[in-house]
Amino acid sequence: MTPSLPETHLEAWRRLYVSFWRVCNAAEAGLQAAGRPPLSWYDALYALYLAPGRRLRMSELARGALLSKSGLTRLVDRLEKEKLITRRTCPADGRVQHIELTPRGVGTLREIWAVYRGGIARQFAAHLTETDARDLTRILAKVTTATDPANEGQP
Repeated sequence: MTPSLPETHLEAWRRLYVSFWRVCNAAEAGLQAAGRPPLSWYDALYALYLAPGRRLRMSELARGALLSKSGLTRLVDRLEKEKLITRRTCPADGRVQHIELTPRGVGTLREIWAVYRGGIARQFAAHLTETDARDLTRILAKVTTATDPANEGQP
């Protein structure tokens, strides 16, 4: 049986989807014009930046960077080649690899953010009031929490 999907919810989804992709595409174009790496690099580097010790397992990085396992492997290879990250074998379990953010990675993250922040300001924030931003954050937090794989199986 197909669940009911009211037109108001479908329209909200359409607006979210279209605006998300338009803002991301504009951000990608801004990064490319500035000679900076793409958003996927930012997402991975930022997930590492936020992690304790700036280190994550590959599976944790995949979740944080919102990438597939194969996409993450290719990205990690590129980031390592650029010396933005290093791979280290876990001392407690030699089968596990940790990915660590390097100082050069932090610098690249900051360079990307300088351009990305401007795009967010122009393409997104400029169109919202403070109240809009708070309301949107509250609303989207419901969806983010409900769809977080870490919350699977919880009521």
